[in-house]
Amino acid sequence: MASAPDKSCSHRSGRRTAGSIGIGVAAGAAAAVGVVFGRKAATAAKIGKGHPLKHRALDMAAGVMQSKYPLDAMSTYLNGFHMYADELGRQVEATHFCIHLRHDLHQCVIFDRNAPDARLIGIEYITSEERFRSLPDDERRLWHSHHYEVRSGSLVAPGIPDLAEHAYFEDLVRTYGKTFHTWQYDRDDFPYGIPQLMMGLTADGQVREALVHDRDRRLGLSTADKRQSRADIPEPTVVSGANSWESGRTVQTRLEQMEFKR
Repeated sequence: MASAPDKSCSHRSGRRTAGSIGIGVAAGAAAAVGVVFGRKAATAAKIGKGHPLKHRALDMAAGVMQSKYPLDAMSTYLNGFHMYADELGRQVEATHFCIHLRHDLHQCVIFDRNAPDARLIGIEYITSEERFRSLPDDERRLWHSHHYEVRSGSLVAPGIPDLAEHAYFEDLVRTYGKTFHTWQYDRDDFPYGIPQLMMGLTADGQVREALVHDRDRRLGLSTADKRQSRADIPEPTVVSGANSWESGRTVQTRLEQMEFKR
């Protein structure tokens, strides 16, 4: 007669298996935490050269232990070019990190490049065509269209598969942006002065080709190929009031002294 299976052995084996899985999961989680900590520590060490030791220690601890919800929510990485609102020839590369805050509003922080020691150079708000149409005329003068940036391929989402990027830009092509740069990094290695209003390019022959070639080389992409792949994206009619510089008159920020109100 065959003997009955030893249930106690089966239970012990199950507990050992579950325990092994639990240990494996814990080890994997610990390894992941270690990788994140290592990356943040390496970043802190790279950009902390020359800082006092106590500052470097605080930066490292804050980087690992503090929650930064607005930064974590920034899910979209875009790269394009801006020009100063009062000077077509002054163009700079702009690396955006954005969150789709509401159905008709994105908000972006802008850096000079995508690197741990990148310089924070500005901000941009992006709104829908519907919302832009509701803005008063004076407000519209501060905004630029994205129709050319998208269809020309000069605005890109590096690392995103082509189909997903194409779908994203099908929506973005009808949006409008208001951009201020706080660091004129094309002139100074320090954030001198006041924020400057920026605009987007709107036609062929405007962009400085050297900027495009350098960007494409570094990011491993082709603006020309992007342009060709987006040829099927319909070109919207730009709402009046945007791209105010095209009229030959523009607006720009300036510092003005005034009486202090108590």
